[in-house]
Amino acid sequence: MLLIEGEITTTALESRSNFAKKAYGIFSSKSSAILAIGTLVTVIPLALVLWLGNTLITFVNSDNSYSREEFISPTKWLIAVLVPIAFAIHGYRKNSVNFSGAIFGVMVGFTLALGSYVFLINLIAFFYTGSQATKFRSELKRKLEENFKPGGSRNWVQVLCNCGPAALLAIIYILDCGSGEIPVDFDSNYHASWLSMSILGTFAAACGDTWSSELGSVIRSAQPVLITNFKPVPRGTNGGVSAFGIWFGFIGGLLIGLTHYATLIYTADTTLLERAPSQWPIIIVGGFAGLIGSIIDSCIGATFQYSGRHKITGVIVEHPGKDVIHISGRDILDNHGVNLITNVLMALITPKFANALFL
Repeated sequence: MLLIEGEITTTALESRSNFAKKAYGIFSSKSSAILAIGTLVTVIPLALVLWLGNTLITFVNSDNSYSREEFISPTKWLIAVLVPIAFAIHGYRKNSVNFSGAIFGVMVGFTLALGSYVFLINLIAFFYTGSQATKFRSELKRKLEENFKPGGSRNWVQVLCNCGPAALLAIIYILDCGSGEIPVDFDSNYHASWLSMSILGTFAAACGDTWSSELGSVIRSAQPVLITNFKPVPRGTNGGVSAFGIWFGFIGGLLIGLTHYATLIYTADTTLLERAPSQWPIIIVGGFAGLIGSIIDSCIGATFQYSGRHKITGVIVEHPGKDVIHISGRDILDNHGVNLITNVLMALITPKFANALFL
């Protein structure tokens, strides 16, 4: 009798487990479908309106001479709509972004792609590598950080703070320089070069900081030090740095610089490339922005972002409370605020460095 009851119980548990898996698959598919429909309903009508408006403006101003590309081709409009939607759905299904993050990401990607394919590739490189870095050794990170999310699951606030400055710069780029891939040449195209390097700086800083914090904290067991006083702190502390973390910040920025350079060389007009100076310093600019951005982020985090250690669980928390031992920082900014300030600063610093390097 006991054996029969055990078999029945086991069978029931297996049936429930199979039902839960099927239900999760159904809801996951429905969520993806809702996301796809929502983004299509939102973005496609907007794209069509902007396309018609752009065509009308081009027709009205057809008698005037412009040094920039006023007309945005139908192919670019199509790519600007479909590619961000595809990546948003993929990221949502992989739990790299939640629903709000996916919707906001589509809008950001749409804006960047209209400005230049280079900006869109920067976004994709940051999003993909950052998500993979976040998932790397997630079991260990869960033990270190109180609010760790296994897949990253970025929401609209995180997308705004990491990519919002670049999207705003892309709008200015479209209005001031038009739509297209323009080589960096501060002598002939100062505005386009400044804005392009500014966008590169924001993505390189965001990617460098992500690589630095997500990889540097779990690859080596060496205890990090607080960047403001070089005293040892637990892993996961805001503002804690290590040699490997700083190195990964540079490599993450270098990757963004490399994707920016490769996409520009492949998509820009060959005549413009021949007239412009050599573009390979873009890679160095990306590494610089990743390195300096991660250092600035650590300095701000160590000073204005609270870090404490819970006595019982041992995890790092970002707000004071019961059984929490203060480690560093004041409870003024959260991680989103630190990222936003860092990206804005690097948007201002990077073009100046690039201008000096291209000279």
